[in-house]
Formats: sequence, structure tokens, C-alpha cells
Amino acid sequence: MEHEENSADGPVRTGVATHVVEAVVALVLVAIGLVVIYESQRLGSGWTSDGPGAGYFPFYIGVIITISGAGILYQALLGKNRKTEVFVDSVQLKRVLSVLLPATVYVAAISLLGIYVASAIYIALFMVFLGKYSWVKSAIAALVVNTVFFCMFEVWFKVPLFKGALDPLRFLGY
Repeated sequence: MEHEENSADGPVRTGVATHVVEAVVALVLVAIGLVVIYESQRLGSGWTSDGPGAGYFPFYIGVIITISGAGILYQALLGKNRKTEVFVDSVQLKRVLSVLLPATVYVAAISLLGIYVASAIYIALFMVFLGKYSWVKSAIAALVVNTVFFCMFEVWFKVPLFKGALDPLRFLGY
């Protein structure tokens, strides 16, 4: 979906500038690189009598990540060609968050309810709130999909998937 920047007859887009997003991503990369460097030092990033230590290669990967993040940060904040156009406006951000936040809750729910129950709830709620389907159709679709997955993995392939801390499907004997 393409959006026009500042058309004469349309509203001006307001939101987060691209260079700000790039700076945040760069800071995250620098932080990840520094963690990798620290942990590889802890593992032993030097050369041992029988070759490179456990942290030798991760150390240099961390250095590359850190330098790359610093370069991106420099370009985002001080570069002469920094991008000041809007990266995401409020409408686009709302759309992204309407998918991202429920997905985050779903991932957290897996640890308690297991993959099957959490997936059934997630599918049903997603269909109702974002797809505007009825509760009945959503519940049926969620149950059918997860019943098929349960049969496929647990019964046919004999591959048990995580049932959760509460194990709500314990009564099935799997």
C-alpha cells in the first residue's frame, strides 16, 4: 500500500520520522553487539592451546554488529542524507499494533495454556475482532483447525507439542 507524502488535496502525514526509527534500531544493534562481546569474553574469546576459544568467533561477530550499529546511528543522526520523511503515521501504527499486541499476548498465553488452547483462543478472537466474523463461525473455525493440528501432531506423527503449565487438555490422555 503506497501513500502519497504531501499531496495538495490530502492531509499532511504526521508521525515518527524515518531517521528516528533508524536511530532506535541502531541503538538496539549496538546493545546486542555489546552483549555478544561481553558474553563471548566471558566464554573465552582468545586463542587456546587447541585453537580458538568458545567465544572467539562470537566476539568478532559482536564487534561487527556493534560497528554496524554505530555506523547506522551516525548516518541516522548526523548524516547529510538523513531521511526526515514520516516512517509511520498513527493510522498505520494502529494497524500494526492491532496485530502485534494480540500476537504478543498469544505467545505469553502458550506458556500457561499450551499451543492448542492458546491457538484456538487466538484464532477465534482474531476472526471476531479483526475479521468481523460471528462468534459461532470463529469458534467453529478455531476448534476445527486446532483439532486437525492436534490429530496431526499428537496422534498421527506422535510428536507432542507443548501443553502448557496448566495442561488444560490433560483429560485427553496425551
